[in-house]
Amino acid sequence: MNRLGNLAILVGLILGVAGGLYYSWAINPVEYIDSSPDSLREDFKSDYLTLIASAYAATGDADRARARLAWVQIADLASTLGRLAQNSLADKRPDAEARALAQLAAILGERPLPLIASPTPRGAATTTPAPPSPTFTPTSSPSPTPSPTATASAPFSLSTKEAICDPALQETQIQILVLDAAGFGVPGVKALVVWDAGQDIFFTGLKPELGPGFADFTMQEGVTYSLQLSQGVGLETGITAESCADGDSEPFAGSWLFTYQQSASP
Repeated sequence: MNRLGNLAILVGLILGVAGGLYYSWAINPVEYIDSSPDSLREDFKSDYLTLIASAYAATGDADRARARLAWVQIADLASTLGRLAQNSLADKRPDAEARALAQLAAILGERPLPLIASPTPRGAATTTPAPPSPTFTPTSSPSPTPSPTATASAPFSLSTKEAICDPALQETQIQILVLDAAGFGVPGVKALVVWDAGQDIFFTGLKPELGPGFADFTMQEGVTYSLQLSQGVGLETGITAESCADGDSEPFAGSWLFTYQQSASP
């Protein structure tokens, strides 16, 4: 075959490929219909979960939220939603978005008993302990209970402040536990922590495995902090990482656990 014939074949191949691409992209492109949310790209999937959380925050319909989440095949949705809430705070997105994600994470991680979970403190309480949670008696056909939320008419007040000397903790923390009047953990409550060099906010419910009313903030040794809930009464000041000793081991910095509870409605 001569050179002219080879050139003709090459030109024909190029025209054929170009024509096929034009047809598949412009004339008859592939259309995706009724695709599952599970097939979304990771960033779009995160947006989808945020929309579900926002809808739940607006309607309180936990059954519909769970049905929508069933379309997304994620092994641990509660932890994923908690991580998204933390990312939302880090990206300085609206507080309502992080609160909605935290509340949805809490209902997915809730247990049948009133959950008051926190690392076991080793230290004496400085105020009167909170009353025990009411006993839960199962029935033959229990009805779902919406995740508790805080109400503006019933502010939270500090019930206990406990020193935690636990060498198993990897970080020195300010921990808070926020309970309603019945002793149930309340997710989505904003806490403000302030120190000389800045301030930060964090929300309850971002770690549902520790309870819907739990939240923590990592302290730095040698820094003094102040703490206040957005719906709380009073300001806690002079919070520092105090030294702890555990037997013959070297002293280490301890943490604090602040428990807040709403007063019963009159």
